[in-house]
Amino acid sequence: MKLNFANKKITGILTILPENEIKFEDEIENYSFSRNQSARLKMIMGYDKRRVINEGTTVSDLCCHGLNYLMESKYVNKEDIDALILVTQSPDYFMPATSHVIQGRLDLKEDMVCLDITQACSGYIIGLTQAFMLLEQDTINKVVVLNADIMSQKVSPSDRSTRPLTGDGASITVVEKGVNNEKIYASTYADGKSADTLIIPAGGCKTPSSPETAKFHEDSNGNSRSLDHVFMKGDAVFNFVQTKIPPMIEELLDDTGVKKEEVDYFLFHQPNKFMLKKLADKLGIPYEKMPMNVVENFGNANSVTIPTAITHNLENKLINEKLLLCLSGFGAGLSWNSLLIECGNLDFCKTINYK
Repeated sequence: MKLNFANKKITGILTILPENEIKFEDEIENYSFSRNQSARLKMIMGYDKRRVINEGTTVSDLCCHGLNYLMESKYVNKEDIDALILVTQSPDYFMPATSHVIQGRLDLKEDMVCLDITQACSGYIIGLTQAFMLLEQDTINKVVVLNADIMSQKVSPSDRSTRPLTGDGASITVVEKGVNNEKIYASTYADGKSADTLIIPAGGCKTPSSPETAKFHEDSNGNSRSLDHVFMKGDAVFNFVQTKIPPMIEELLDDTGVKKEEVDYFLFHQPNKFMLKKLADKLGIPYEKMPMNVVENFGNANSVTIPTAITHNLENKLINEKLLLCLSGFGAGLSWNSLLIECGNLDFCKTINYK
């Protein structure tokens, strides 16, 4: 599906990352790999270190920490927030919605929209497009898009296909009405027939968690996990990304009449460096235009990798100038999307830590 928006703009991006850092070498003994095999895996996939929460920390903790920082720094006035969108696959509760929990903790006004969206690796762009839609309303002028996940709690310590790359984090993106006829182009797709490609089999209402679902089982590759943990068909995910993302990006650029050389940066979801290099090669994009350093420094916190790539790599540029950015998310659902937006002269663009 193709979506077009006008007179909307991003005015600030903040990433919140846990201070707790785990190095890949510290967990090598958990995997049924030799040290030489693990070293090769680290080099190819870009594993190094990742940020994870301490036990007891929740998505609302990360988001409230970030919003308090923005309000105390005078970047955001709490009374100006007309809508709060939270995109997450790891809410505080089944009920109530975590966006309401955040609204209550921060004592935000009652005259506002609070909305949770359950999405993973494509969620950042889905949250932005929802914000653009809300801004079509006369009574909504400022939308705060929260994107947060703490999936380190849902990966098996003995699963080398997911554990070494999974991190935690949150981001806050402020979206407002523009006055310069800013054009934004997006596309979004879904394939629920492949929902079991990336899934946590137990824990929901279909298969509630139980002593039986908590039992560990070893697969043919030597990975050990339970039904309560993330399960990923690695080959299928790789093929999905290499098959679906390049034509989507090509079509987005063709439809808008924008050449690849005119795009300043391609900020894609970051599952691992290997997959991003293959995408860049297939699209003919220079590596320097597609940052690939999120997983090796912070880990993969679902679609929080996109704003993390932005604040980690483009902080000074986006404060002082405008850039044409192409964003793309892809993953669980299966779902994949893209966004072409001119972004810059932001009020804030930075990364902060959560203790």
